[in-house]
Amino acid sequence: MASMRRIAERSGVSVATVSRVLNNHPHVDDKTRQRVLAEAELARYVSVSQRTQAVLGLVYPEDIVRAEYGSFDMALLSGMLEGVNEQRYDVKIVSIRRDKSPEETYSQFFSRKGLRGVILRTFEHTRRVVDAIATEGFPAIVIADRFDDPRISYVCTDSYDDSHRAVRHLLDLGHRRIAMLTHAIADTDHNDRRRAFTAAHAAAGVPVVPELVITSPASPENGANAITHLMGLPQPPTAVFITDPMATIGAMRRCLEMGIKVPRELSIVGFDDSDIREHTYPSCTAVVQDARWMGLEASRWLSRLTGGVQDTPPVMQMVRHTRFEINHTTCPPPATAVRVLPDGVRLPVESPAAPSPVRIPASAAGQSANKETATR
Repeated sequence: MASMRRIAERSGVSVATVSRVLNNHPHVDDKTRQRVLAEAELARYVSVSQRTQAVLGLVYPEDIVRAEYGSFDMALLSGMLEGVNEQRYDVKIVSIRRDKSPEETYSQFFSRKGLRGVILRTFEHTRRVVDAIATEGFPAIVIADRFDDPRISYVCTDSYDDSHRAVRHLLDLGHRRIAMLTHAIADTDHNDRRRAFTAAHAAAGVPVVPELVITSPASPENGANAITHLMGLPQPPTAVFITDPMATIGAMRRCLEMGIKVPRELSIVGFDDSDIREHTYPSCTAVVQDARWMGLEASRWLSRLTGGVQDTPPVMQMVRHTRFEINHTTCPPPATAVRVLPDGVRLPVESPAAPSPVRIPASAAGQSANKETATR
């Protein structure tokens, strides 16, 4: 590994200038910065302090743990903190968008942050970051997403089959107007759950009702707001499938506030990343994944890899299936759907609109009659 002095010689600048560049000091002109960073990259420079640090990063391409990420990230971090203990590593949370300079490669940025390896929390629109990091070869693993690229390590769960079972469970109970509340942030997991919802309906020969599908950031407030909207519709649903734990909690709270009896008047299937379903009343029927397990496995593998533990595979691609757990929030639909306004006032459910009669113009009717006579 090259020293700062050697980088300075190759770049034609002082050691102090190299230090300022590598520490992202603002008072360096762009040409000098790019020249120094290029030499550091060629030399694969790692500072003495970085060589002795044992730190993994939980890295977000955008903002760090936004509210709409739900409970997943807290369970994930809990698992990570357990996983790094084996090699006595620490964990740092990092935002690429906030802190990375445009001139830096990802490897330079992570090295400047003092990271030996990174656990990446990406979404559909940020997958390109993973490709770039894999090309650079910096030790990394992705959480809750899957890739075909054999260079990319990941740990995730597959929720498609159990989401299909969950919706089929509602259909088998007799529900025909099933709502879905799904996350606005697209990733592999939520795409799987949306596909499963549609596929289960198709397999049962029941059409999906577009007005019953709501997409919004996952939060208790949005879960509650979705119930308010759905149950006030002229033809409300009798069941709802919710693809996020926080939205599930908000939905159940709003049912209590509006006097909607779960499951007798509205069946709910939620989603759980940990044990939230055990703390609702009634205990929630849910598709369950273990976010803590993902954090544990990812950080344990990455700390072993970067710590030089023998027999650690250079790439890890691990998928675990979720499970569908039937508890106390589902039952057959009521004889008549329940329509409730936000203040708890109940209204009659409107009958489905009858199809409008087809009116055939007199001239067309005459032509049709003549054609029929000619055929005879």
